[in-house]
Amino acid sequence: MILELADIRIQPGKQAEFDVAIERGLNEVIAKATGFRGYKVNKGIESPERYVLMIFWETLENHTVDFRESPAFLEWRAIVGPFFAAAPVVEHFNLLGKSD
Repeated sequence: MILELADIRIQPGKQAEFDVAIERGLNEVIAKATGFRGYKVNKGIESPERYVLMIFWETLENHTVDFRESPAFLEWRAIVGPFFAAAPVVEHFNLLGKSD
C-alpha cells in the first residue's frame, strides 16, 4: 500500500467552506478511484489554514497515472482548488512499520 501525503495551505478565513469541500471531494470523487484504499485528513491547530491529507492507494500508479491522468482529477481540483493559497506539496511513502 502507498501513502500519498499532501500538505495543503488554504486561504485565510476559508476553513469552514474548505472543510465541506474537501470531504465532498474525497467522498464523491477520490473514493471512487481505482486503487483507493482510504483517507485521513487533519486540520492544523496552530496553523488553521494548514491541512495534512493522507490518501492510501493500492499502488503508486493508481494515484500518479490512474487518478491524476483521469477526468476525476480535474473534478477533484475544481472542488478544492479554489481554496488553495499555494499548490499542495505532495509526496508518496511506503510503510516501514506501525503499531496496533
